[in-house]
Amino acid sequence: MSKRGNFTVWKPINAQAFLQFLQYTLDQYPDKHVVMVLDNAKIHRAKILQPFFHEHEERLTLIFLPPYSPNLNLVERIWGWLKESVIANRFHANRKELRESIVSFLEHLTQFPEKVLQRIGQIVMSEN
Repeated sequence: MSKRGNFTVWKPINAQAFLQFLQYTLDQYPDKHVVMVLDNAKIHRAKILQPFFHEHEERLTLIFLPPYSPNLNLVERIWGWLKESVIANRFHANRKELRESIVSFLEHLTQFPEKVLQRIGQIVMSEN
């Protein structure tokens, strides 16, 4: 994990990394009840997480999206935006350049949260 501006870049995700993320999140909001909306990735339901979920059930609520429902997962819309802005029709000579482009995009999002809300809102409005 490395801190970049207003967001954190996590290394490759597995159940252990997700557990660290959950603990980090609860630590950031010690007096709050945290609600997370999750997709059905295997790491979100891994056996090693069950004791943690039980221990923190008073502070942590998990809501799982139905399987195969990217239309309900708002982050999928952001990933689509990232792909169209950073990845599509662009050459990155190596992983480092690709990573730098992605981080730059994420930093842009943190500076202009209204653009994120407009982008999500436009898509939500068009689905109705």
